[in-house]
Amino acid sequence: MPAYDKADLERRMHGAVESLKHDLGGLRTGRASASLLDPVTVEVYGAHMPLNQVATVSVPEPRMISVQVWDRSNVGPTDKAIRSAGLGLNPIVDGQTLRLPIPDLTEERRKELAKLAGQYAEKARIAARNVRRDGMDSLKTDEKKHEISEDERKRLETEVQKLTDSTIGEIDAAAQAKEKEILGQ
Repeated sequence: MPAYDKADLERRMHGAVESLKHDLGGLRTGRASASLLDPVTVEVYGAHMPLNQVATVSVPEPRMISVQVWDRSNVGPTDKAIRSAGLGLNPIVDGQTLRLPIPDLTEERRKELAKLAGQYAEKARIAARNVRRDGMDSLKTDEKKHEISEDERKRLETEVQKLTDSTIGEIDAAAQAKEKEILGQ
């Protein structure tokens, strides 16, 4: 059985792009986004739970996030979790609803976030290159075992390289779009 598995390489490269998009979604821009609160976990009922399992998160206005806590006893822990998440948000408690006004980003903070987006993109590019290396290694292994010919290996290596190039192109496009959004261009 050949070690080379094109479907597995495609799945792993797609995973690198999806992971990047998830990471970029957590970066704060000047606009409100429900995904901004995805990394927040709340300590309730003796366990750490994702915010979306104790409250409904919505975006009623471009610069406001609303968090409707289901159980009144969880309002305090939810407020504390959002404040300590390092997002720079200060909730306004209104009964069982927390309103989170999104403050303007300073120029310095915008540059930091753009730099962080670049670091996330580089991590994703490295992941894609590692997948390419694994694919090339498995092709060489298959050739050594005489499961594929040298010509077949070269053809498949070209295929793997094209897949890598298109994945890195996707990564670059996602990172550039996020940097533009952060820098307000």
